[in-house]
Amino acid sequence: MANIGTDVASVLEAVRSIAPKLRENGQEAENRRWLPDENIALLDKAGVFRIATPRRFGGLDFSLEDQSRVLAEIARGCPSSSWVSMVWVSSAWMVTLYSEELQKEIFSSPSTRISGGFSPTGTLVPVEGGYVLNGTWGFNSGCHGADWNMMLAFVERPDGSLDDAVAMVPVSEFTLTDDWNASSLAATGSSTATAEDVFVPAHRVIIPSEAEAAAAAGAEVPALPAGRGYSLYSFLFSQSVSTFIGIARGAYDLFLERLPNRGISSTPWDKQSDHPLTQIQVATAASKIAAAEALAAGMYRTLQERADANEEPTLEERAAVRGHSAYAVQLAKEAVEILFNASGASVIKREVPLQRFHRDIQGLALHGWILLSSNMEVYGRVIVGLDPDTPLL
Repeated sequence: MANIGTDVASVLEAVRSIAPKLRENGQEAENRRWLPDENIALLDKAGVFRIATPRRFGGLDFSLEDQSRVLAEIARGCPSSSWVSMVWVSSAWMVTLYSEELQKEIFSSPSTRISGGFSPTGTLVPVEGGYVLNGTWGFNSGCHGADWNMMLAFVERPDGSLDDAVAMVPVSEFTLTDDWNASSLAATGSSTATAEDVFVPAHRVIIPSEAEAAAAAGAEVPALPAGRGYSLYSFLFSQSVSTFIGIARGAYDLFLERLPNRGISSTPWDKQSDHPLTQIQVATAASKIAAAEALAAGMYRTLQERADANEEPTLEERAAVRGHSAYAVQLAKEAVEILFNASGASVIKREVPLQRFHRDIQGLALHGWILLSSNMEVYGRVIVGLDPDTPLL
């Protein structure tokens, strides 16, 4: 078993100690378009892949806020390592909402790694004992190092009707296409996964409409994990912010590391740090990062209070999570832009890590779930008393 601590402080310290190595491996990771084995081994040894696993299965069972603190620290060293870890950790948390039978199977290894295809681009056809899965899922971040894939699909009924479903399938049963070649998050290995006539046992398929109907009929349903039964979409939106905050912190660290040896070209300023504009820029970036952290802390506090009370957040709270998540991302992105633009022409060299942090946050901020415009629209609709017009709350 990995040599790790069992509390948040020890895991954070372990991650901080490996962050320089993760950063050092950044260009290699980008070149190979997937994380080096060393990165995954270091993260595993630090306990990262156990932070969402329940303690009864040998996990660490960290809260949403503490999981996010760990993920942000990883991003200070390597944005791609953080994003992949976030996908694996958030998917592991989702498993805790499902049946005990499925949990025992998935968490037979407490450091299980679960990637996913979160667009319903596949079909499940009922057969004896389960379903047959077919489909293709793009942007399958982390699939090259995962044990399982959590895929959204439609169950096709004999009458032609469709039901939303989640299928848990070993990654080994997919064909992974080597088609991830991106300018941002290049090392996430977010390749396309294809399933062709894959049999999925019934207990590995979760159909929300059936679960809701059974609960309405009085059937016993699995209890939410104590203090960990977060609202699904609020959990996913808010946790993703951690990678952005970590990227911004990492860019800030990198900027300050380079600053003492820099002047301002074609000017009399031989120390950039002496220039008032630089002082304003670094203070503005620091303030934007602090504001993003404060927004995140408020979201985590609200969601934890609801989870502790075994309550669903209100519509207003869930809409605020979407809005505040997107705005925190925007603040982090703006902080990195300021630091990048203040770094001179040499920052564009590939061996300078700051350019990779800049590219990563620019591309990642285009993610459909985190896009500022659509999330602020949802939040604004609820503020003015309209229907949010989205099921993703």
